[in-house]
Amino acid sequence: MFIRLVSLSYMLYLVLPIALILVGSFGETWVNALLPEGSTTQWYLELWEDRSFIRAFITSLIVGAASCAINTLLCVPLAYSLVHGARQKNRFATRLLTLLPVAVPTITLGFGYILVFNTDAMPWLGSTPLLIAAHVVLTLPYLTQALVTDLRHQRLDRLEEAAATLGARPIQRFFGIIVPNLRASLLSGLVMVAALSIGEFQLSNLIVGFQNRTYPVVLLQAFYGATGFACAATVILLLLATVASLTSTLASKKA
Repeated sequence: MFIRLVSLSYMLYLVLPIALILVGSFGETWVNALLPEGSTTQWYLELWEDRSFIRAFITSLIVGAASCAINTLLCVPLAYSLVHGARQKNRFATRLLTLLPVAVPTITLGFGYILVFNTDAMPWLGSTPLLIAAHVVLTLPYLTQALVTDLRHQRLDRLEEAAATLGARPIQRFFGIIVPNLRASLLSGLVMVAALSIGEFQLSNLIVGFQNRTYPVVLLQAFYGATGFACAATVILLLLATVASLTSTLASKKA
């Protein structure tokens, strides 16, 4: 009974704010009250016509897609080296590299980027490539850990040993055994990377430029205006996160 009560309280704690945002996106006015007054769809129409939000939405998609592509190229061999690394020191160094972005607060990374990339030698602060690189650093540990877990669960080393006895070279074993068997976990992890990248705010807000603001950064500014408009913009972000989560869940079940 106690567990059910705690679970119900937790669900209400999560669902009620989301429900209020959804209701507020269709409310005509919402000032100093628990619920908005009236009903309208004008906020979604204004959101569709707002070029700054459309540009920020496209930027978030570009940064998320680039993060997924770069993470794919980096995380698959990185996870493989973590599981099959020959030297304990190399494995420790690689694991430290993947866990460091998780252990270090995001705001610390942001201030570090400001100090390093706002100099005459590297004047890249506010550029899209730096924003993509920051998102890659932030999301790389999550995809790497997902792939490492799958590699250890499937025990692909046995298949590699069998292929090696048949004369397969390391490169053939990697692309013929490792990569195909990681497709499900890679897809699930990439969906998670995309969701994290699209919803990331703290780091992006510190290093982003005016011309390449991401959706969450522009979303914050919306709350200084009409509440209904801000709620409508938040609902769009929630829909993206929901679609990403459902896609990730379906991919995990197929695995």
